[in-house]
Amino acid sequence: MKSAVIVFPGINRDRDMMLALENVTGVKPIAVWHADTELPKVDLVVVPGGFSYGDYLRCGAIAARSPIMSDVHAKAMKGLKVLGVCNGFQILTETGLLPGALLRNGALKFVCRDVKLRIENNRTWFTNRLKKGDVVPCPVAHGEGNYICDAETLQRLEGENRIVFRYAEGSNPNAAMNDIAGIMNEAGNVIGMMPHPENMVEPLHGSTACRPLFESLLAA
Repeated sequence: MKSAVIVFPGINRDRDMMLALENVTGVKPIAVWHADTELPKVDLVVVPGGFSYGDYLRCGAIAARSPIMSDVHAKAMKGLKVLGVCNGFQILTETGLLPGALLRNGALKFVCRDVKLRIENNRTWFTNRLKKGDVVPCPVAHGEGNYICDAETLQRLEGENRIVFRYAEGSNPNAAMNDIAGIMNEAGNVIGMMPHPENMVEPLHGSTACRPLFESLLAA
């Protein structure tokens, strides 16, 4: 499986994501600079977490207008698998590939800890190695993870089984509506999530609980 990880100024989880992908798939991802205009031929593009452009203006707003994101958007519309994690999730909402927005955490404080992540849809290319209802620990590290959308969008996300992850057992760290931790687009090829599964895939992380998510990529 060939993958690419987009690198923006200020991003800081790109190497973590590349290591996780290589660790599980055995293939080293391609780092793609934000100023590039065309993606290499890959099966998956990951928009990683961090603080692109220092989160100035609005989280993900500047990165979403980087040259490479035009090609990411175009290829996603044709079916390319795209994963956005944390800041990457924010960027994908800013591009319009995913609905809704990520606002300041409810407590107005940066949160860095493990949460309990429940699998709501295990029929995606990133969750098929887990069962619906499974709860796994997963780290979060964000100040703007409070997912919000209008009532009509929320009804569609719930009704179309497009909520992929929820914060479980009272572990919601940001007051996201309906405990939403991750969603997918209507076509199912674009997934965005706030937690960082790439930081819980090998023993040195202290847990391999999120490794099945990356193993799902191979199974898909």
